[in-house]
Amino acid sequence: MLMSELTALLTPEGLRLLDATPALESTDDVAREVTRLRAAGHSPDLVSAVVGQARLRARARAKFGDLAERMLFTRAGLEQSTRLQVATLHARRFRDAGLSVVADLGCGIGGDALGLAGLGLDVRAVESDDVTAALAAYNLAPFQGAASVVCGRAEDADLAGVDAVWLDPARRTAGHSETRAVGASEYTPSLAWAFGLAARMPAGIKLGPAFDRGEIPDDVEAQWITADGSTIELVLWSGALARSGVRRSALVLIGGGAHELTAPGDADDEPVRALGAFVHEPAGSVIRARLIGEVARALEAGPLALGVAYLTGDAALTSPFVSSFRVREVLPADVKKLARALRERDIGTLEIKKRGVDVDPAVLRTRLRLAGPESATLLLTRVGATRLAILADRV
Repeated sequence: MLMSELTALLTPEGLRLLDATPALESTDDVAREVTRLRAAGHSPDLVSAVVGQARLRARARAKFGDLAERMLFTRAGLEQSTRLQVATLHARRFRDAGLSVVADLGCGIGGDALGLAGLGLDVRAVESDDVTAALAAYNLAPFQGAASVVCGRAEDADLAGVDAVWLDPARRTAGHSETRAVGASEYTPSLAWAFGLAARMPAGIKLGPAFDRGEIPDDVEAQWITADGSTIELVLWSGALARSGVRRSALVLIGGGAHELTAPGDADDEPVRALGAFVHEPAGSVIRARLIGEVARALEAGPLALGVAYLTGDAALTSPFVSSFRVREVLPADVKKLARALRERDIGTLEIKKRGVDVDPAVLRTRLRLAGPESATLLLTRVGATRLAILADRV
């Protein structure tokens, strides 16, 4: 979003027009609305801003629910923002630790600040981009007096009177639309600065879930988060925000529920087992936290092969930390033979999952030429040099 578009939007006329514009779900919707608004005589900047926000509000429902209808976004800001359910969980940690004044350094559009302010904490938000800072201030306006936003660098923020900090270092190039991921050495503010601050005061640092584990400081709690099947972030907690005796955590959010596995360190793995009656696929946060062994013991299971994150066992058990599948049979891994076997079983709807094998499920699906009324899951993996094609059903 350009500053000229923002200026046109943040007027009584602009905001009334936005509120009167329906959610735009498709490119056809966008084209029709642009034509309609231009024909009504609105300026190009206002039309661009209103249509862009209506489109982003439709996309934002997945992260912010109904609250999205009164928020403003940039495309990059929405993409990088924390979903409200997760932001609220982060905020609870600050509140439960007895911390009441939090500096949100690099607040973006204000997703995490909304979670903090919503639980009654005082929030001092800082954002280096002027357009994004203005949007954050708009989004936090309902909490005027408890939440403030200033445009500036995180490194220059005044932390006098602040109890703790939340940092979301920029992991993408600057911009409001298309951005690209950057390496850890290019984070803004730098990780060296962020880790140094976290060593001096309670802090939560949001990072990508694939962050190099070797770069994680020894004295923090590392929490990986999976939400509705996608592993979305790693948070490093320091000081009073880090729980005693916890260095590894896997948090799994399913629908409205939250389930957590914690440990003082990486868990020991169970011995490899031959394929049993069930296969379990751990959530990404469990895998990243290296707590697969803890889950395996709870399920009376073990890894199907070394280096492959599939567990197997005969006990009819499952948990929120895995997706479980009941094994039907092992089919030939050769594509032609596999296709013939699936046709013989009338399987036309097939979920294809893989671990440890170089297979493109979309390409394989085309080659299988599925047809029939039955459905199943196909688990593709390897045991040593042998490929396995396991036909199964979700539990």
